[in-house]
Amino acid sequence: MSFFKKTLASFGIGSASVDTVLKQEVVYPGQKVSVTIHVYGGSTAQEVDNINLELCCQYVKEVPASGKENDHSGRTRRVKKKHVLSKWSLPYAFTIEPGDTRDFDVELEVPINTPVTLGDAKVWLDTGLDISMAVDPTDKDILTVRPDALMDGIFTAFEEQGLRIRQVECEAVSGFELPFVQEFEFVPTTGPFHGRWRELEIVAHRDGNDLKLWFEVDRNRTGMKGMLASMLGLGELKRELTLPLSMDPKEAGEKVLTFLDETS
Repeated sequence: MSFFKKTLASFGIGSASVDTVLKQEVVYPGQKVSVTIHVYGGSTAQEVDNINLELCCQYVKEVPASGKENDHSGRTRRVKKKHVLSKWSLPYAFTIEPGDTRDFDVELEVPINTPVTLGDAKVWLDTGLDISMAVDPTDKDILTVRPDALMDGIFTAFEEQGLRIRQVECEAVSGFELPFVQEFEFVPTTGPFHGRWRELEIVAHRDGNDLKLWFEVDRNRTGMKGMLASMLGLGELKRELTLPLSMDPKEAGEKVLTFLDETS
């Protein structure tokens, strides 16, 4: 192969490429995502040292506005952070010849506390080829993550009582397995909570065989964006409920509604 083609490949021109194809349209926390990674040869033979596949999400964290960690002025700004939920790597190197295709079937764990992709919550797959002395080819694929049966039962019960999701975001917090929790914000549009609440915030976290839920209710029209996440770990939350993961989803929804009605 000519020196010119090798030089172009080192800059990513005519280099090998990668494409990750999802085998399912929807994934669920606690299950697996199945993909096929296609590696396509370029205009010259290249040694692929590794294939890296990462399941990623993003969350929001408040940092000093100045960008300096020792800034204690109190002025902050919200920045988006990337978190790798799980990953896979090919355990050997290989050579991809010009015009050739190599396929790799992979199953990647979707952790039980993977965010649901609603609102600003994003989950995706990053795939990269590690090629020495060249621009590494990459591919990004957005995933659709739906609630598991238990959370779906709770959300269905909320909807039947006139509660609608207004915003969903992953907020930074300490003391949990992940560096964030996912916060769901609901507003009552009809039903028994309309006129009684302004909004409801809920955080759900699976721990062992249990689903732990935290709630905060705003009745005063003051707005509580991010309040629930910021209060977790401070011991200031009064509304906390634990449900077994084995509970029937419909029963779980009814139990949560009864709990909220009795404590608010």
